[in-house]
Amino acid sequence: MGLGAHGEASKVKALRDLEGQIEAAGEPTIAVVLPCCNEGKTIARVVEDFRRYLPSATIYVYDNNSSDETVAEARRAGAVVRQEAMQGKGFVVRRALAQIEADVLVLADGDGTYDAAAAPELVNLLCVQQLDMVVGVREPVEQEAYPSGHQFGNRLFNAIVTWLFGKGFRDIFSGYRVLSRPFVKSFPSIARGFEIETEISVHALQLGLPTAEFVTAYGRRREGTASKLRTYQDGASILLTILRLLRHQRPFLMFGVIALISALLSVTIGEPIIAEFLRTGLVPRLPSAVLAASLMVIAVIAFVTGIILDSVAHAAEEQKRLFYLSVSRRRQK
Repeated sequence: MGLGAHGEASKVKALRDLEGQIEAAGEPTIAVVLPCCNEGKTIARVVEDFRRYLPSATIYVYDNNSSDETVAEARRAGAVVRQEAMQGKGFVVRRALAQIEADVLVLADGDGTYDAAAAPELVNLLCVQQLDMVVGVREPVEQEAYPSGHQFGNRLFNAIVTWLFGKGFRDIFSGYRVLSRPFVKSFPSIARGFEIETEISVHALQLGLPTAEFVTAYGRRREGTASKLRTYQDGASILLTILRLLRHQRPFLMFGVIALISALLSVTIGEPIIAEFLRTGLVPRLPSAVLAASLMVIAVIAFVTGIILDSVAHAAEEQKRLFYLSVSRRRQK
């Protein structure tokens, strides 16, 4: 599905298909969530665009301590405005997911970089195929919209997540997503900043939820506005988040690697000492012998810890799955 297929005719058809789905399914509710911090120059246009393409949706603007006219502009455009005092996109999304009750939740940004015209197609794909998440894969309309450095970082983290958690996504950092109610209500987010997208993606991979990707146009920010993304600091936060998720969701892998490395070091250091002891009955290098023994103890402790935490992680995954299934049954009544 490339951008060439996203002409006005296909958008109109997708909107009509969505309206047909709504009529057939007893009118599922749709909510659009737009996290914002100092997006006063763009938010009114973004709200108007989403209202145009998703006329039945409720548009929520979550303001994150803006010092400009974001709140006034959002209200003027007819959005429901709510506040989040804790600074960071993760806090905003967590608050929105906890507060909003909707069958379909569209998550985007208030900077105008995401294509609102693609929203009916994303929602239609989620409803028709009964998915739990559709990711809008960003296709930059011009080079300045998506710097090559950011694209490289995106590919790198995509590869890391795929390696650690299984089949991943082409655009793990995309903020343009459509989520089902069961997904939202079974997602115990603890992210604070831009790592929220990574956490959402890993949640879908952990539970094996049905997802899809859809290529959408990605524009550059309006002149006079600045991105809140801090390339190196946020990149480090995302990497730490991946390690934290690995510890919580695949602890045996993490502690198993620690145990293996410690055991190999112990054997490497201790093998000459053991060989010398077998020949002469003496331990000539006592500090090395103590180090080798200590490393082997660490290896055993790490291995046992991994086994115990793996059982805990498995139980937590079962609880998420059971809650997801309970919400799904309520949706189908």
